[in-house]
Amino acid sequence: MSAQLGIDTGGTYTDAVIIDAERNIIAKNKSLTTHYELAVGINNALCKLPPAALESVNLVALSTTLSTNSVVEGRGAPVAVLLSGYSEPQVEKSGLYNILERDFITLLDGGHSAVGAELKPLDTARAAHKIKQQQAQVSAFAVSSLFATRNPCHEIALRELVGELSGKPVACGHELATSLGAPRRALTAVLNARMILYIQALIGAVESLLRRRNIHAPLMVVKGDGSLVNAQTALQQPVATVLSGPAASVIGACALSGQRNAIVVDMGGTTTDIAVVTDGKPQLCEDGARLGDWRPMVEALRVFSIGLGGDSEVRFKGKLTLSQRRVVPMSLLAHQFPQVLPKLEQQLRAAPNPRQNRFALPLQHNPTLLRQLKEPEQQAWEALQSGPIELQSLVDSARPMLRALAAMERLGLVIYSGFTPSDATHVLGMSKHWSARAAHLGAKIWARQMRHLYGCGNWRAGDTEQPCKQVFALVTRALSQTILEAGLNQHDQLPASQVGNLTRLFADIVFARGDSDSASDPQPLFHVEFAKLYPIVAVGGAARDYFPAVAQRLAAQLHLPPNAEVASAVGAVLGSVVQSAHVTITQPQFGVFYLFHKAQPMVFEELKLARQKAIEIATREAAALAQAAGAVAIETRIKQHDNHIKHDIDGELFVSATVTAIATGRPNCLLQEASQKRQLGD
Repeated sequence: MSAQLGIDTGGTYTDAVIIDAERNIIAKNKSLTTHYELAVGINNALCKLPPAALESVNLVALSTTLSTNSVVEGRGAPVAVLLSGYSEPQVEKSGLYNILERDFITLLDGGHSAVGAELKPLDTARAAHKIKQQQAQVSAFAVSSLFATRNPCHEIALRELVGELSGKPVACGHELATSLGAPRRALTAVLNARMILYIQALIGAVESLLRRRNIHAPLMVVKGDGSLVNAQTALQQPVATVLSGPAASVIGACALSGQRNAIVVDMGGTTTDIAVVTDGKPQLCEDGARLGDWRPMVEALRVFSIGLGGDSEVRFKGKLTLSQRRVVPMSLLAHQFPQVLPKLEQQLRAAPNPRQNRFALPLQHNPTLLRQLKEPEQQAWEALQSGPIELQSLVDSARPMLRALAAMERLGLVIYSGFTPSDATHVLGMSKHWSARAAHLGAKIWARQMRHLYGCGNWRAGDTEQPCKQVFALVTRALSQTILEAGLNQHDQLPASQVGNLTRLFADIVFARGDSDSASDPQPLFHVEFAKLYPIVAVGGAARDYFPAVAQRLAAQLHLPPNAEVASAVGAVLGSVVQSAHVTITQPQFGVFYLFHKAQPMVFEELKLARQKAIEIATREAAALAQAAGAVAIETRIKQHDNHIKHDIDGELFVSATVTAIATGRPNCLLQEASQKRQLGD
């Protein structure tokens, strides 16, 4: 018997499933994700799978939401970026100043023109100075050069310089995106560099566990478009995995539900991911998917991903709202550390203050950041190794440690606890997997904070049910409104500001009757019918808690497929290897055709010859990429897109063309199958 192992590492849970050759689920298991040491959580997920089934595994496929979560939450490893030929307005437009300190953004002389001609020589002296200065403070470098998609030599030179002087990993813009648009390409390179540490840690943990368990199957990783690449390719371009988990959940949801047309919604601990599937095919977003406030240039499934999950903190910001940043639910905190229960009871007896329900825990082990900690932060980090630290206990006796923990939380080394939707469902009896006692205590403390500190809520003292019902209603409305917004974004034809305003208007109309408290309230004049032919397929751990109410609010059909809680792990093993190569041809002057692809531009006098060469280059490279990514039985198809304009004298005039070769193959399991046959004496 041959089988495949799917692993999905999310913000809260790590899931593992084993699927046989007929795609039946043999076994499944869930375990808490251990961010501080990922291998522990993954090993816990594998421990309860049947050993005999694990021995028959000939392919391991890995998906993760860690990359998605890091983008949405604004977290990531420390990086520096070198920008050749960029202007200050381009950097402002890129949004880099929102995620990096200015000292780590270096503008250099250099860059190329639209036809690949060098604008200025690359300032390697300044680049070398910055690399030496910053190498000890960052985990990786990103490089981007103006028009590097037309001539990448400056990016290549910078990559070699970083490697020579620091040995740090480098993300190059031209290797990640082929489209024009320097600011977004620079952002994509930086996001890629910030993820390298996460993906290295995750892949390293899985590879180590497979060796220990004597599983010699190839390890594949799910990309954002749902296809698979081997671990080596994923390490080179981790940004391609930025929507790995959501893509796998879409594929898994379709397989588990059998629905050909659906709105797939996956609510996890940190994010909610939504995708529209038509005729069994999720829509591909070639210009980059939306991730919270960002849109990197990554080919991916058109997934609408926002920071709303079971672990989102419920907080007051002018009104009750849900934070995009994940916190540790009170119920989970006490489940893992029962010693916090007496402290919560003590907090409940004290006067309300903002630090109640707040405990600090270590989140990730980042050597680069840890080396830069000051002495109070180092002391706080050492103290965290003994268990959660109650912030309120530090107010009078250890304020330097309180400030140190806050600094490390901003760096992403530390995570706080807080009251969340997961706690609300535990109070309401919908969830029972963590500590209900801690959820009730946390709800009482949180309700007092809202009433006494912010004047929010009119719940009876000590009541936990009504506050949690209000939180439940807040989440279901937010989820419903997000699904409406994803629907309005389906064709990507409206600016974000217009979509937001239109979503609020639609939500008011669609929800009007359901939100009405009295039969005497005016009836709405409009009745909007949403997604009549597209049922909601809800997957993820929170699906059964929230989506019956969401479907009722939207008057939509709902499917909760069996094994919905492990949909991402199921989808991980169902993909194929798909790799693309793009070649661009332009006609900057009449009768002269430039072919751009990585090296110096090629010049042709005939479009036919340029096109033939482009097809040849793209076909060869796509096949090589697919083979390097772990594919066999590779098939390649060509897709061409031409851009013409109408000229008064010359008629229709060729401007540019993009030739794309798409190579598809299945993961190479042949070596493992041969090994198993030898062991059986075949």
